[in-house]
Amino acid sequence: MKKLNGYMRGIGIGGWLTNYKRMAQIPKDKQMDVTIGDMEHFASYITEWDVANIASFGVDHIRLAFDQLALEKFEEPYVYREEVWEHIDNFLAWAKKYNLNVILNLHHAFGCYCDCGMDKPLLDTPEYRERFVKLWIRFEERYHSLGNEILFELMNEITDSKSDKWITLYKETIAAIRVLNPTRLIMVGSAQWNSVDKVCDLEVLDDPNVVYTFHFYTPFEFTHQRGVLQNMQHYYNREMPYPSDVEPYRDFGRTIWGSANAYEEYDRIDKKLLYDNLAPAKAFIEAHPDAILTCGEFGTIRHIKNEYRENWFRDVISFCDENEIPITIWNYLSTPYDGNRFSLVDDDFRKPVSEKIIDMIRIK
Repeated sequence: MKKLNGYMRGIGIGGWLTNYKRMAQIPKDKQMDVTIGDMEHFASYITEWDVANIASFGVDHIRLAFDQLALEKFEEPYVYREEVWEHIDNFLAWAKKYNLNVILNLHHAFGCYCDCGMDKPLLDTPEYRERFVKLWIRFEERYHSLGNEILFELMNEITDSKSDKWITLYKETIAAIRVLNPTRLIMVGSAQWNSVDKVCDLEVLDDPNVVYTFHFYTPFEFTHQRGVLQNMQHYYNREMPYPSDVEPYRDFGRTIWGSANAYEEYDRIDKKLLYDNLAPAKAFIEAHPDAILTCGEFGTIRHIKNEYRENWFRDVISFCDENEIPITIWNYLSTPYDGNRFSLVDDDFRKPVSEKIIDMIRIK
């Protein structure tokens, strides 16, 4: 597989221009509002100090996640908030100062919020599809002078389980960007929340500057344990170790899903389970040796015991290293309003909660 130079080891930033508040907790008629408090948050939450801090971890890129809503007024198509563009401008300047490349990741688009259902889905709504394409055209127009120190990740997680409509939209979007820039690095992920199981369904284009990606959170009852956003994990309310005897995981299946056969082929929850579940990524690489595949998002909720968290990270990163897959961990810092807090740093001093994890992602 070809190397994605400059994007081999990275950390995502959520909680700033995405996940700044929990949409599902807001009355439906107000979910698409941006308040003065939101704007004050955008102006202060991430600063140059944070970019320098991330650079000190020894990575080569940051995945900057943003919502379409933060930039574009929902009720006024194609009307953008210049103040938010300026925050992104400043961020890109800081990244350049500290020798970091940037993945610009559209985390939530109109019609596609992975944690908040909308009446009209992106893939079936012509208006939203057009606004999606036009937003990326606007990004290319604004940052055309910047080369491949920035990469456009068209969408965080398409929630639809079928790939065909998403393939049509990403091909249309890429074609529109290519009119302006034939060499812009562009990343597309798989369907069903960027599932590794769907990565082989992606249409690989005859375009060497398109990169493909998947996300990984298996086993979900470990990575999201006791998370408040997934009501069944919250209900089960049990510490899940990793690695582990299989019985706690089988009990989760019995208790939550009524399944008598959860993990029936396993005696333990360990590296073998992770490698088995990551096998589609290896199959993609074998089928498309000239393409680039990344693990664009993976992580665990931060209240997991550090020992378990480190063990899981070590095994996922081991698979990616063995297969030369670039990685981007989720994430640097989550706000208290994000019910699934995946932070790598603490709230008060923004220092690593585990130096071992930081060392795992440091470019050697």
